[in-house]
Amino acid sequence: MKEMIQLHPSENTQDEIVVVCDYQTAGRGCGSNSWEAEPGKNLLITLLMHPKKVSARTQFIITQIVSVALCRTIESVIGDEHNVSIKWPNDIYVGDKKICGVLIENHLQGRRIKDCIIGIGLNVNQTEFRSDAPNPVSIAQLTGNETDREDVLMTLLTNLSKECENKNVHLDYLSRMYRRDGMYPFETEGTRFMAKVVGVNDDGRLMLQDENGIGHLFRFKEVTFIIKN
Repeated sequence: MKEMIQLHPSENTQDEIVVVCDYQTAGRGCGSNSWEAEPGKNLLITLLMHPKKVSARTQFIITQIVSVALCRTIESVIGDEHNVSIKWPNDIYVGDKKICGVLIENHLQGRRIKDCIIGIGLNVNQTEFRSDAPNPVSIAQLTGNETDREDVLMTLLTNLSKECENKNVHLDYLSRMYRRDGMYPFETEGTRFMAKVVGVNDDGRLMLQDENGIGHLFRFKEVTFIIKN
């Protein structure tokens, strides 16, 4: 998808495109992370969107929209009794296990977002994970049943459309943040410390408050959540 846009930079198409695949040989996560997906088991999609009113300065709103839509979609399948949350910036967790990863790439035109490529890997029917990923989980593991992946896709697209019109999506994102209650271990530059999640800035920086009541702001990859297996 990214290569397609780069090869045709002069084409001003406003079509929104959804690409779905059954299998990927080199699934990407954020940074150097990879994504494991058994053939025909999970939902692997790429969306091309053209946000019309999102500036470069406020582009984190796209992450919030996608994350909240994914939470609502997963909850509709596994039920409200499970704790579905957003591990900053956009991993979707159930309890302390990762069920979905998201990769968002925005292409700017001046001060506005021209193209937005959203890659989503959602564990649906896979029950065995062989990679070194520390904490994966799937819908099938949580429910004990297989789920129709096309139904999940249609629900997700509906929820994405709704969240694009949700004026309270920022508050919904904050209310769903992983570890939003209590003190937890984090690490930055080799130093571990206890802190609680306060929220996120408009530019997407994570706000933590340490045991001394001092606030800290972190950009992506500047701080690590310490999660015990």
